[in-house]
Amino acid sequence: MAHSIEEMDPDKEKQLDEVEVSRNNELTPEFEYSQAEEQALLRKQDLTILPLCAAIYFLCYLDRSNIGNARILNSSTHNDMQTETHSTQYQFNIALMVFLVAYATFEVPSNILLKKLRPSRWIAFLMFSWGAITMGLGGVQNFSSLAAVRFILGASEAGLFPGLVYYLTFWYKSDERSVRVASILASATLAGAFGGAIAYGIGHMNGASGLSAWRWLFIIEGAPSCVSSLFVLFFLPDYPEEHLKGREREIALARLKVEGSKSHHRSMTWQDAKTTLTDWRLYGHYLIYFGISVPFSSLSLFTPSITAGLGYKDLRAQLMSVPPYAVAYVTQIVGSWSADHFNARGIHSAVFSLLGAVGFIAMVTLPVDAYQHRYGCLILASAGSFACVPPMLGWLSSNVYSTASVGLAIAINVSVGGGIGQIPGVWIYPKEEAARGYPTGHWTNAGMLLMVSAGAVGLRVWYGYKNRQLLRESNGQEVRLFRL
Repeated sequence: MAHSIEEMDPDKEKQLDEVEVSRNNELTPEFEYSQAEEQALLRKQDLTILPLCAAIYFLCYLDRSNIGNARILNSSTHNDMQTETHSTQYQFNIALMVFLVAYATFEVPSNILLKKLRPSRWIAFLMFSWGAITMGLGGVQNFSSLAAVRFILGASEAGLFPGLVYYLTFWYKSDERSVRVASILASATLAGAFGGAIAYGIGHMNGASGLSAWRWLFIIEGAPSCVSSLFVLFFLPDYPEEHLKGREREIALARLKVEGSKSHHRSMTWQDAKTTLTDWRLYGHYLIYFGISVPFSSLSLFTPSITAGLGYKDLRAQLMSVPPYAVAYVTQIVGSWSADHFNARGIHSAVFSLLGAVGFIAMVTLPVDAYQHRYGCLILASAGSFACVPPMLGWLSSNVYSTASVGLAIAINVSVGGGIGQIPGVWIYPKEEAARGYPTGHWTNAGMLLMVSAGAVGLRVWYGYKNRQLLRESNGQEVRLFRL
């Protein structure tokens, strides 16, 4: 038997034994439930889990991306973050990048710890940590302290998003996940919208109690994460077999018997890790996610700067960063529902990324002073870029079957594809290109999105080929096919 990477918690032995007995005795093939019962259970799970998860990620993304607002907040009076920390543009970009280095480094171990320590405890710990660190950003005085605090912030936020995606696999079947991932990820676009509005309001606090507005921005936006972590600790349910009771619990266990992750499954072994790391088709997913991470990162950090380059200045630039995120929010939800409903995650990802590429290409080819038209293209680019992410994550988690492997695959996807993939996004919008409409950033994002579109189509064709091969070799027996 392979040695486990993490040992069994002795205090949970009895509980897991009871779960195993329940699994053997209650989940018989004869167990039946109606569609109405399943839908009622799904509604209950959605109302219990999704608002809390969306709120957690909303606060996480708000605390991560507010540095983009702080960078230009009250820049007309030289009270912006970059000026007051005496940072050059190059140094400030380094501070943005070290966050992503830490983000990529700590995602895989964090997903392992999430299962070992229980989701509610681990996520609450991460939440309190990043909230306190965000408030600490309000006190930085120079580049060195800014870079150090951003690195620690990246380490504390690293485990949240892959952890939430992994967490959903314990509660939902594969064809139910994309729209749930979207409801969580869409809170990031909502945070982007609210972030601009909040920065606009806090911008009027410049000089209050002797502090610049950007310092107040970090203090005010970090505090809710610290307070909310206590709520998460006590109210986020860990696993359906522990949270649900009676017939609801039986239905949840029966419907997730094949497709869902299980709390009582063994922890990751070296063999699980080897199998996942040598499953080469997964690297197609990682490459595609790398491509989408560049525009995702650059829009998260530079939307206020991009809108400032479209003729909107200072506080108004903060306010005009709201509509692109608002449209992206709606597009993500509708697109992800459609991707799950029609089992067409690859095609949806390809179409949305193509639309995003068109938006970026139009922005860079239109005259620089065509502000309104270019602003409309920014909305299209943002909607396309953000909307193709949830179907991709749902697609990956649907095509990895063991509890240990899906946790590792999601973490690698978001770490290598997402964490490292976001680093180029830090460098592609240099300030000196503002007068020319940021051609480097827009062309880079367009190229990445075209790669994503082509890659999603290619992966969809490959999965279709493998499904036909599996059906030919099944000799009429039931076989599990890849999700498309």
